[in-house]
Amino acid sequence: MKDYMNQLDKETRKVDFDSFDISVKELISMANESIINIAPEYQRQFRWPEENQSKLIESVLLGIPIPNLFMAANRDGSWELIDGVQRLNSLIHFCGTPDQIKMFGLGNPLKLKGLDILSEFNGATFEDLPHSLKLKFNLRPLKVTTLSDKSDLKVRFDLFERLNTGGIKLTPQEIRGCVFRGQFNDFIVDLAKNDDFNKVVNVSTSKAKDGTREELVLKFLAYKINREQFKHSVEYFLNDFMAESSVHFNYKKYRELFERTFESLQLLLPDGIKRGNKGSTPQVLFEAIAVGAADALEEGNDIMDSNVVNWINDEELRRLTTGATNSGPRLRDRILYCYNRFKVDV
Repeated sequence: MKDYMNQLDKETRKVDFDSFDISVKELISMANESIINIAPEYQRQFRWPEENQSKLIESVLLGIPIPNLFMAANRDGSWELIDGVQRLNSLIHFCGTPDQIKMFGLGNPLKLKGLDILSEFNGATFEDLPHSLKLKFNLRPLKVTTLSDKSDLKVRFDLFERLNTGGIKLTPQEIRGCVFRGQFNDFIVDLAKNDDFNKVVNVSTSKAKDGTREELVLKFLAYKINREQFKHSVEYFLNDFMAESSVHFNYKKYRELFERTFESLQLLLPDGIKRGNKGSTPQVLFEAIAVGAADALEEGNDIMDSNVVNWINDEELRRLTTGATNSGPRLRDRILYCYNRFKVDV
């Protein structure tokens, strides 16, 4: 019989929330002082047009409830914005100081437009309003819900993903960049800029800035180091690996192996990891080729005579990298196939 209550109790204990009423002025001040952290991965997603921003300002002026801002508490006392980047940036854009507006890259102060109810306010900036109205706006309380720092990072990732509903949705890797900030995430971002890696990996223009390169780096490291633990869910596997690696990781060893691997691959595959004339690199093929090459290099093999440019189109490798590929055995089989071909051209 399924034990519903025990599982619910166990998972509920991992999540702890607090609720606050915080004034508009105090929220902007907290963001300005980095007490509220708007991670770069979120900040660049600010896409609301001025009409949408103006509608939010109108709602605040009228006292109409707006959705809660959702934060996660960090152990240093700061809060991390999870859901509400559009709302918070709109408030800053309207009533922030010129320095604050500039700091957040918002251009000129917001001039209200497209308002139906408060039509007299169209064309006005915050500075145009009477002092009493500015004071009323600044003191208007907004609801803020925070996830306590007692919740572990994997729970935080899940909540980021569930609550990431406003504006343009972040990819799982962009969310990891918010959740697992620190030395290991910085390491991944740095490796994703490697010239040889970028010559080998062909990423479409639409995915050039959505964390795809960083996720490929993470997959390379995770499958190289910990692929025996992979079962079925790529997302959970990468989350677990990133959480563990954020605590302890051999940066020197794996930077050197990463650089050697992609220096070799860019010479062997000048057109990148792909089949035929297809522009983008298939992720499954990338995993097999890159990790297989790294395994061979780590064992001291010279892979430069492996003739990969020909066998990358082999029927067996195609079979291992198409269809139902998302399982531990299939992952390990395709990496092993490439490893054996890199060792010697059979």
